[in-house]
Amino acid sequence: MRKYIYHLVYLSLFATTHWSCNYLDVVPDNVATIDNAFTDKYNAEKFLFTCYSYLPQHAVINVNPALLGGDETWASTINSSLSGIDLALGLQNVNSPIMNYWNGERGGKNLYTGIRDCNIFLEEVGKVPDLREYERKRWVAEVKFLKAYFHFWLIKNYGPIHLVKENIPVSASTEEILMSREPVDSCFNYVSQLLDEAIPDLPLAIQQQATELGRITQPVAYAIKARVLMTAASPLFNGNTDFAGLKDQEGNSLFSAGFEAGKWEKAAKACREAIEICEQAGHGLYQMNDYVNPFEISDETRRIAILRNCVTERWNKELIWGNTVSMASGIQWWAQPRLYSMEANPVTSRYAATLRMAETFYSKNGVPIEEDKNWEYEKRFEIQTATEKDRLYIKEGETTAKLHYDREPRFYASLAFDRGIWYGNGRLEEGNAWHIEARKGEFASTFNANDHSITGYWPKKLVHINNEIQNGVSYEVERYPWPVVRLADLYLYYAEALNEVKGAPDAEVYAWVDRVRERAGLEGVKESWTAYSNKPNKPVSKEGMREIIQQERMIELAFEGARYWDLRRWKLSYEYLNKPVRAWRIDQKDPENYYRVQVIANPSFEIKDYLFPIKEYEMVINPNLVQNPGW
Repeated sequence: MRKYIYHLVYLSLFATTHWSCNYLDVVPDNVATIDNAFTDKYNAEKFLFTCYSYLPQHAVINVNPALLGGDETWASTINSSLSGIDLALGLQNVNSPIMNYWNGERGGKNLYTGIRDCNIFLEEVGKVPDLREYERKRWVAEVKFLKAYFHFWLIKNYGPIHLVKENIPVSASTEEILMSREPVDSCFNYVSQLLDEAIPDLPLAIQQQATELGRITQPVAYAIKARVLMTAASPLFNGNTDFAGLKDQEGNSLFSAGFEAGKWEKAAKACREAIEICEQAGHGLYQMNDYVNPFEISDETRRIAILRNCVTERWNKELIWGNTVSMASGIQWWAQPRLYSMEANPVTSRYAATLRMAETFYSKNGVPIEEDKNWEYEKRFEIQTATEKDRLYIKEGETTAKLHYDREPRFYASLAFDRGIWYGNGRLEEGNAWHIEARKGEFASTFNANDHSITGYWPKKLVHINNEIQNGVSYEVERYPWPVVRLADLYLYYAEALNEVKGAPDAEVYAWVDRVRERAGLEGVKESWTAYSNKPNKPVSKEGMREIIQQERMIELAFEGARYWDLRRWKLSYEYLNKPVRAWRIDQKDPENYYRVQVIANPSFEIKDYLFPIKEYEMVINPNLVQNPGW
């Protein structure tokens, strides 16, 4: 009887997930038919795009855990709830998990449904009569990539998962239906295998740019393979003894507690291959001469522009994969401070960068502010009046915190702050730029309970330079595909992997980091630390260089969703995400009072939070599943 009940329950779920495509033609009795979806190329292509539709919404604040679930950003939750803030506060649970990508609840898409739809496509696409062979191969490769990516996203969240290599037929026995979780190394290997199968039949670059931008190419697949293997090699999944006790119902270990140096070697090789194919396809770092402006501007302002544009300019040469299923639109409304007309200004303006992120960026000398021998770290919260030499970054004659002076270009490109210069929004002439006024009663200050920056900072980097506020009542947004991977990301991955493989960092390790630093207007790692740091030997050791590369990633990829996943794979979330969220006193008018630090939240992260819980109900309907440790 029990067997029969479990079989019925699974078949019920199977009916709601296996067949719930976003696209299926419906016959008169409202029964969707798979056969109809593959009768011709037109319908099959719709099914292909259905498979794409399951891609996570990278640019949507309340469904991507990386956007509000860490320590980069915060937002007011008065009279409203934000799932990311709930995650950061330690409110994840087993009864109704937040951002549940296993079941498709509370902001998460059901990725197992997406995987099953991918399998349907792979099983049926060979039946399409008018599909040319080269098209069929390409479509199959794209769907294999998507199937791999959906598995990878689940692994990042849950660790060991059950792999759906083929769809289970309705005639299957209960034993076949009640699947178990696989060892995490097997999961990574399967994802890597799928990507290897997909790569040969993917195009090197998109030829039909008017209609196909955003579809998967060889550079995208190589880059994601590099990310997969970097994740597999990192401490969360490589030598993690915290989860050594996680076993399936038969007692098989799902986590390998032993460290394997070979994983880093595989990751380094994958990164190198990804960089080579990306450069072969024409990708390169977005540089100074790539930004076109009708007005004469200084190199300093141009550098701020390129550091923003490498993220926001559509299909710029640095972008390897832009997710067109998740266009950056609403997030720009959230990240845009009000520049004038408090009452009429339409932007939400509530996506706040944290004070911690303001402290993360380097000094102008390219080293951490707490290490810079020439930067007064202990006085960073004191106030100072801007002079003519500061005018490109801070409004001349205005007062702001010393924390905002003499910082690297990425600080000014990435963050907006009180009295900081805001280049763009209809003002592209250097002497006519906006500046932020965020103290009590001013345009960018508290507007209502939620629509303001709760910290006094905004992630400027996410807002397109060409956005405009028209007459104070409408906000014209330049939408762009969310940058899932760009070339600077790969350069830093490769430096990290090489540093782990080699006994000590060498010229090759430094070179890949220095490429990113040079674009940011900084000297090389060794030169900067030797000349300016009170820890001049830090880049010489593997441990010191590891720290430098990690901070470089936190700076270069700030607010793009990388930090959340990086902290997890490095197994540093417990260290970082249990510290108070600090902010300026945004309810104050005078600078002496505004620039006092206050704690606005106390996040909570436990060891169990490195893996999301599987919904408790899943344990009921499938006794072969085991729950993640601590849940």
